[in-house]
Amino acid sequence: MKLFAYALREYDELGYLDACAHEMGFEYGWTSEYPSLQNVSLASGYDELCIITNPMPADLLDAFHEEGIKNLATRTIGYEHIDVAHAYELGMRVANAPYPPEGVANYAIMLLLMAQRKVKLLSRQSLAQDFGLHGKLGKDISTSTVGVIGTGRIGATVVRHLAGFGCRLLAYDPYPNPEVAKLATYVDLDTLYAESDAITLHAPGLPENRHMIDAAAFSKMKRGVTIVNAARGMLIDTQALVEAVESGQVGAAALDTIEHEEDLYYLDRSRDVLPNRDRSVLMAFPNVIVSPHMAFYTAEDVEAMIRNSASALLAFERGEKTPFEVRH
Repeated sequence: MKLFAYALREYDELGYLDACAHEMGFEYGWTSEYPSLQNVSLASGYDELCIITNPMPADLLDAFHEEGIKNLATRTIGYEHIDVAHAYELGMRVANAPYPPEGVANYAIMLLLMAQRKVKLLSRQSLAQDFGLHGKLGKDISTSTVGVIGTGRIGATVVRHLAGFGCRLLAYDPYPNPEVAKLATYVDLDTLYAESDAITLHAPGLPENRHMIDAAAFSKMKRGVTIVNAARGMLIDTQALVEAVESGQVGAAALDTIEHEEDLYYLDRSRDVLPNRDRSVLMAFPNVIVSPHMAFYTAEDVEAMIRNSASALLAFERGEKTPFEVRH
């Protein structure tokens, strides 16, 4: 197999890819550039394509297909950035790269703790040498009711780990997990909204889930609720969130992902004027944390993303099945 990787990070992913190539026996090429119609030729002579969160619309897939690319894998769990149906029309198989759930789950819990204890405000005031206590009173997670929306691998891990804090746990999922039910009480969304002091989102980025947390949802929640999103930005209506923060309906939010972030992560935009007003508004609030979509970013998860995408492409090359194949 000859694999070409786009948007590969030299400082972490490259080492794992090189180790996998030696272990699994394949050739590879790479670039730090994101794939585009202007650099498709970099993949000339290669069979398999490895990408990350960059959009792969039909015209770009056509270009890679004409270049001789047979299949592709994304080094992410999510694959909504790929026109999967068109890829299969071209005869290209598509894979994603699941990774251990603990990294994202524990990051979400960290965000929850930071939001409940007003860490952003504390950090800002500490830099200004304001060591007073006024306005910095937090809420203990152990006395909170936490609602978990989505109890797949990551959500279930969040429930399991939060159980150790002693908080009351509510859960919502169209497909309840019997193991989660031992630690959390499954309820309908309206009940979860009404009774939760904090809500953490772990639902998939499906079209029907877009803006599942909107103005109507916020209106059903406890006043001063804490919102955590380490799943998909599109789950929350950003304008509705801004209005809920301004009104005090949302007391704090901690977001690792927001809408319209495609051209931001994982790039150094420190010298740019960003055309992203939603992010600017959210960042200005002292009670809203916005981190750069990096809940996954642990050594364990990055290695798994490389290894699983490479093994899936090897399976495709051999005409074999793989549990990482995305069905269209």
